[in-house]
Amino acid sequence: MKKLRLQNESYRVLVSSFRDWLDVLGYAESTVYYLPNHLQEFFYAMEQAGITGIGQITSKTIRAYYEQLQQRANERRAGALSKAYLNKHQQALKKFREYLRQHGVQSALQVHLKAERDPGQARSHVLTQAEIKRLFKATRSSHPKSQYRKRDRAILVLLYSAGLRRNEAVSLDVSDILFDRQRIYVRKGKNYKERFVPVNAYNLDILQDYLYASRPRFNIKCDTEAFLLNHHGTRLLGMSLAHRLQAMVQAANDPEISEKQITLHTLRHSIATHLLEQEVPLEKIKTFLGHSSLESTQIYTHLLEKMEDGL
Repeated sequence: MKKLRLQNESYRVLVSSFRDWLDVLGYAESTVYYLPNHLQEFFYAMEQAGITGIGQITSKTIRAYYEQLQQRANERRAGALSKAYLNKHQQALKKFREYLRQHGVQSALQVHLKAERDPGQARSHVLTQAEIKRLFKATRSSHPKSQYRKRDRAILVLLYSAGLRRNEAVSLDVSDILFDRQRIYVRKGKNYKERFVPVNAYNLDILQDYLYASRPRFNIKCDTEAFLLNHHGTRLLGMSLAHRLQAMVQAANDPEISEKQITLHTLRHSIATHLLEQEVPLEKIKTFLGHSSLESTQIYTHLLEKMEDGL
């Protein structure tokens, strides 16, 4: 169903914007991928019903759509769609309703459908500053070999302290660490936008320690300029970054951190929230994160308000 093509331009824009919103909030990659696909399927059904805008969608429309899903045959096995799949569709609509509300749009997506809780469903949460410190401390035992442990610390600096996206960290070259200027040059940011990210002396020491004491021990191949290397001596990829983060979480042996089921994007999400807590101006956070619009950065203000309210 993910290959369904939407004809309505406004629906296409909403699906794309919804995906970006989930990404900014630090949801797991699977959530960022699947929920917009489910929303796209919903919009496709609306198009088939002659509904061309969210203002025409009613609670009755949504209930009718859900009833169609319950009656639809399962394409992979005999019988109807699984409860887990139906719950995902409901989750997509509920999360989209939240997206609309945070963007000041009132809609009829207020229907409450009963969904069975999926105990395996993971959510990303902001780490506290104390938990971030415990993650850094965990790099003392995150791998038997010291070069891997120092690389783990460098990974935390890039993804948390510098707030880089996964692909930005992966694409980083040695020459992009401007030690004399206390900056990191992000040449392959989102939408190919370049930026300079400030890094303090403490974190630069961590990067320098990895660069000169550990990176040469990764059997560098083909004179690669990649800053983060794998055991083959070539550029470390995103999946390996995720594995290293989980190794750090395990080494931390902290139930509170483990319960949050964090992802790579959680680290970027956390630094943004911590900067807001320290009353750093929103415009500066926007520049730091490399957001194209202030609207994307303002998402964190909504989250911080929820956290302060204990929600």
